[in-house]
Amino acid sequence: MNASPKSAAVELRPLSARSVVLSLLLGTHPPELPVKDLLRAVEPFGIGGSTLRAALSRMVAAGDLRRADGVYGLSDRLLERQRRQDAAVHPRTRRWSGEWEMAVVTATGRGPAERAELRAHLGALRLAELREGVWVRPANLLRPWPDDVTRSVGRFTARPEEPAHDLAARLWPLAGWAATAHALLARVADARHPAERFTVLAAVVRLLLADPVLPADLLPDDWPGPALRAAYTGHRQRLTEEMLGRARR
Repeated sequence: MNASPKSAAVELRPLSARSVVLSLLLGTHPPELPVKDLLRAVEPFGIGGSTLRAALSRMVAAGDLRRADGVYGLSDRLLERQRRQDAAVHPRTRRWSGEWEMAVVTATGRGPAERAELRAHLGALRLAELREGVWVRPANLLRPWPDDVTRSVGRFTARPEEPAHDLAARLWPLAGWAATAHALLARVADARHPAERFTVLAAVVRLLLADPVLPADLLPDDWPGPALRAAYTGHRQRLTEEMLGRARR
């Protein structure tokens, strides 16, 4: 669990044509672009026109994108993903009173797929599993709970006997997250080519989605969350403007 920033390994996944299109649209508001703009925007990634058009067709067929009059936009399912991504970059918080949220799974008779889906939803709400079926976190976040989650759990407010700082350190790999964040900050600063910057920023988003967004009192010193968010926001805005500016010239 404990890793130093210098030793953190950063996984940079190669971006396929599908990944580039999704990353571009997820960072664009509103998330829709004409095909001619997409063709120009993906040029720095070495993606040709035939490759892009084939990827777009597959994405429409898979329900990732919708198409109207030569304009491609995110489907309703991926619009929800964009909202989650925006919330990960700019989470809404409130002053922490020391109370914790607790969600206890009450639904029964669920199959493996339904159980996995519920676990994913609870993780997306930034709760951690204390024990099987019991999920907790400090009550410092403001975010909606999906109806299908609230129908499957009982929700409570609690004050743990265990010191909150110790409990948070036990539930979340804070040192590892911080080490990876510091490494990504360095990669963001060093990236020069648009394709490299885009790839690094995609890794930043994945890490921000895993940030527990804990109250400052429960975080280690020199917590890099705010710096990583600021770096992502600034670099992503500039990169998107460059790509769209190139596309529209």
